[in-house]
Amino acid sequence: MALPTLTPEQRAQALAKAAASRRVRAALREELKTGKATFAEVLGRAGTDETVGRAKVLYVLESLPKVGKVTALEILADIGIAETRRMGGLGTNQRAELLARLG
Repeated sequence: MALPTLTPEQRAQALAKAAASRRVRAALREELKTGKATFAEVLGRAGTDETVGRAKVLYVLESLPKVGKVTALEILADIGIAETRRMGGLGTNQRAELLARLG
């Protein structure tokens, strides 16, 4: 399947949208690292904020203080969440288990 041909304007719009999403994800990660936002707050925003909903759970967990890649992978494995799962795609039981695990 070939990619659609974009006009220069469409390409510029797509690049701007992608850059904005990266900035929002970087700001989210910084909020988590500095403690300005809690995991529960971010999880609550996943349903309303498209950028947060599309962020991978592993990416968000790695952003928490004292949680690195290995710990984040262990948490996901213990709960039974795939590494590729996105925040918006978590089920109610998965959300509850993550909140119980991360306080």
